[in-house]
Amino acid sequence: MSAVSTAQRQAMAIAEHHPEKLYGRNRVLRKMKYGDLHDFASTSEKGLPKHKGGGLRAAYRKGK
Repeated sequence: MSAVSTAQRQAMAIAEHHPEKLYGRNRVLRKMKYGDLHDFASTSEKGLPKHKGGGLRAAYRKGK
């Protein structure tokens, strides 16, 4: 698989190399296999958005 955004790629790289520096909300990443983390972290950032659009913020904006 490949990362969907640069933020996701960076989080996977931190989880791969320095899992002790992860935030508590990212504790699920500690359970991922090393190979999967490496696949996400090795994605090229060229053409990736900074953050993935969607979620509550996007739904709120559509409602206006």
